[in-house]
Amino acid sequence: MKRRKTLKVLTSLSLSSLIGMHHLNFDFNSMIKREVPKTGAQIPIVGLGTWQTFDVGNNAEERKIRSAVLKALVDAGASVVDSSPMYGSSERVVGDLATALEINDKLFMATKVWTSGREAGIRQMKQSMAKMQKPKMDLMQIHNLVDWKTHMRTLQDWKAEGRIKHIGITHYLESAYGRLESIMKDYPIDFVQLNYSIKSRDAENRLLPLAKDKGIAVLVNGPYESGSLFRTTRGKELPEWAAAFDCESWGQFFLKYILSNEAVTCVIPGTSKVSHLTDNMKAGMGRMPDAKTRKMMIDLLR
Repeated sequence: MKRRKTLKVLTSLSLSSLIGMHHLNFDFNSMIKREVPKTGAQIPIVGLGTWQTFDVGNNAEERKIRSAVLKALVDAGASVVDSSPMYGSSERVVGDLATALEINDKLFMATKVWTSGREAGIRQMKQSMAKMQKPKMDLMQIHNLVDWKTHMRTLQDWKAEGRIKHIGITHYLESAYGRLESIMKDYPIDFVQLNYSIKSRDAENRLLPLAKDKGIAVLVNGPYESGSLFRTTRGKELPEWAAAFDCESWGQFFLKYILSNEAVTCVIPGTSKVSHLTDNMKAGMGRMPDAKTRKMMIDLLR
């Protein structure tokens, strides 16, 4: 079913039905995993971002919906959840719901430090870990390179002490690629998080090849260009040849383009809807487009 049709069906269902809907069309063992080169950890290739979508505070009804999303994530064989202190109450909401669902230990949790100064950074990271109820954070990243030299020293120390498992850097703009590239070359980071989509492909030129060469795992944000890709394809049918790489929707089309680049470790689209989460998860299953098909995908979007 197309994403929009699925949503129309789901809006007529009760919350209990919504929570159960994600069980319908999944082979729970078919999510592709890729290795984090520096540590050998294996993570599923589609995860969940929480910017805006999980910033719901103590609203009980909104929390029920996000709880359903987290449960659907784990039931689909995925685990990566990315957050930040910048995202309002998202860290606390994720931590509370994951603990209530008893899935905290099944999640690969990632968050960020987003402040200036060593002591402020340490204080913020401790708060984030407490909010997410993760005594040992799976991935701690320097958000948008804010005071990155200061925080890099702390992250390296914390990793050596066993307080965090992986360290990384993030940005969401192509204008930061030069700085990302320099850090990737000179520092022993485990992850880089960057923006990449079928529309914004600059990362293919230098950063993704560099990540592969340096053994750095890649998290991808902004895969849907803030929804603009769906506006571009509204009212248009998928091409028949999309079935050749097990693609059933435009959302999967956009994600599979990203994931067919083997330098990408995981893509983290954000959502607060089980229907969209389910659709996103399917992009991490089945066949991926080859080089010739990737060119066809780009040409089609033009």
